[in-house]
Amino acid sequence: MRELVISGGGSKGAFAGGVSQYLMEEKGHNYDLFLGTSTGSLLVSHLALGRTHKIKNVYTSVNQDSIFDSCPFIIKKKRGVETIGINHFTVLLNFLKGHKTFGTSENLKYLIKRTFTVAEFQALKESSKEVVVTVSNLSLNQVEYKSINDFDYESFCEWIWMSCNYTPFMSLAKKDGCEYADGGIGSMVPIEEAIRRGATVVDAVILQTEVTQLNRMPSLNAFSLLTNMFAFMLDRIESQNIRIGKFVASNSGAIINFYYTPTVLTTNSLIFNQEKMTKWWEHGFNYAKYKNEEISPLETE
Repeated sequence: MRELVISGGGSKGAFAGGVSQYLMEEKGHNYDLFLGTSTGSLLVSHLALGRTHKIKNVYTSVNQDSIFDSCPFIIKKKRGVETIGINHFTVLLNFLKGHKTFGTSENLKYLIKRTFTVAEFQALKESSKEVVVTVSNLSLNQVEYKSINDFDYESFCEWIWMSCNYTPFMSLAKKDGCEYADGGIGSMVPIEEAIRRGATVVDAVILQTEVTQLNRMPSLNAFSLLTNMFAFMLDRIESQNIRIGKFVASNSGAIINFYYTPTVLTTNSLIFNQEKMTKWWEHGFNYAKYKNEEISPLETE
């Protein structure tokens, strides 16, 4: 049983799309399960349908307005490096409206429904493919995995959206009496869950370099500090997920093929730049091709 796992990583999901496109279209990998966290959750339904070109068009055409209906930061460029500054008016307005987060991401929910149709949802439900997304239940203090087989169209689109809500910069969702946030807060790389569901071979796309190659710029403001802190915590969660995944795989006889980003793509994955994301998609495709054709057919641990 072969499964595709895609980690969280915001705008870096474009790289994962390119890797997945190569594995499916050039290598001919036929996956039984597609499991995603955060940006990975946006990809997996389209990949399971084989609609790689459709989701590529989505990923290479989005911008900040595609994600945020109320963006809490402004993008600045200093010495060639993109940083974020506080949009004081937007943040104050959100607090006056009673929102619990600095910004809101309702536009992302609409984007999901526009690009993932009811007909496509039904086609997946009737297929042999299973699609699972990761969410963090803040109320119950646990990670939950939501399968397309268990929900109707509206509910599953909501779970995809919740999986991507990078609080406190994006919306805090409430469903069934619980508060939900980005799946990456609890499980950035859900390899363990893939193996628990029966995977014998896992292709895992990790939207981070294998070895730390980053010395972060000093924090310039409160938002910059928050994003640096969250990035640090998510990196630690990701490392732990990978170690646990390797341990579980070694005890169950499963094979994991890792596809890390070979270089640091961005220091802030909340910035959605169409030109860069187009390049990252091609970069991911070419990197997967290089790994499979030039080095070795598999990278296993």
